[in-house]
Amino acid sequence: MARPFIVTAALPQGIQDWAEALRRENYPAYRNHLHAHVTMFHSFAPSLLDELRDFLPTITREFAPPQGEVSGLLDLGTGTAIALQSEPLLTLRAMIAEHFHGSLTAQDLHEPRPHITVQNKVTKREARALQAELAPIAQLKREKGPFTFPALELYLYKDGPWEPVKRCAFRGKERL
Repeated sequence: MARPFIVTAALPQGIQDWAEALRRENYPAYRNHLHAHVTMFHSFAPSLLDELRDFLPTITREFAPPQGEVSGLLDLGTGTAIALQSEPLLTLRAMIAEHFHGSLTAQDLHEPRPHITVQNKVTKREARALQAELAPIAQLKREKGPFTFPALELYLYKDGPWEPVKRCAFRGKERL
C-alpha cells in the first residue's frame, strides 16, 4: 500500500519528554525519524483519508481523554518499549476498528499492546541491557499513577518520516 495513514494516541507532555529522551539515547540515530508515539493503527489506505478526517474528530468530541498508565517494559526481541495499560484507549480503538471494519490491514487486526518504542534494531543483548537499566525507572513512572492521552493524531507515512495531517484533542465528557 503506497503512503498509508497512521493513527496514534498523543502522549501528555511529561511522558512525551521522558520517552523522547529515551528514544534519542537508545534508538539508532539513522532510523530515528519519529517522535515518541503510541500507534493505534499502522496503515489506513489513502482512499480513507476523508473518512478519517471526519470520524476522528467525532470520536474525540464525544469522549473525555482516556486514562493510561506505564505498566512496565516490553521486550521487542531486538528492542525495548515502555508498556502501557489503558482499557479506555483499547475501547476507543475497538470503536474505530468497528467503524472501519473491512478496511483494516492484517497488522491492525491483531490484538493491540499499547506501548512506546524507545529502542529498535539492536542486538538482543543490547535490548536486555537497556531493559535491566530501565526497569527501576519504569517502576517509578508506574507508581506516579495514571495520565491522560490528550488527543488522537493522524499522519501520512512518507517512507520513514511521518507528515502530520490532523490532531484531534479529546474534549468530550463521556468516560470510556
